[in-house]
Amino acid sequence: MPEPLAPRIRAARSADAEALALVDRLTWSPLHAVMPEPQPPYSPFFDERHVPEDYLVAETDDRVVGYVRLARPTSLACNAHVRQIQGLAVLDEGRGRGVGRALIRAVLDEARRQGARRITLRVLGHNTPARKLYESEGFVVEGVLPQEFLLDGEYVDDVFMGRPL
Repeated sequence: MPEPLAPRIRAARSADAEALALVDRLTWSPLHAVMPEPQPPYSPFFDERHVPEDYLVAETDDRVVGYVRLARPTSLACNAHVRQIQGLAVLDEGRGRGVGRALIRAVLDEARRQGARRITLRVLGHNTPARKLYESEGFVVEGVLPQEFLLDGEYVDDVFMGRPL
């Protein structure tokens, strides 16, 4: 069987909204989501706070298989040198094939291109696969909010990670 093609990472476009919304719905899990499971009628993927320019999209065989969202953590001028990953999702078909890693590496490059000196993210404490991926790409735990969320009857830590660029 031939090796799967490396994902192509590109900037999101408005036309990606439906495909990205589908990725969101198909990947929803209490392993990484603090919001309730999406139910119809679904909200639009893009809105005034979530614009296409904030997203990078992973494609394999011209099909969207994942995305990452990069944003400023605050609107403060004194914090303008920091970017934050505010969402990462990969369809099952892209897991274990380097899609998540390709998105992380691309978002690090994009943050640097934007002039950032540092990048942060938040991840649920019980999301071991994501934490291992982030650690393998140079992120370190910088803080923990113990039992910050109650998900499926379990208290879960909110882990803050970061790294220099």
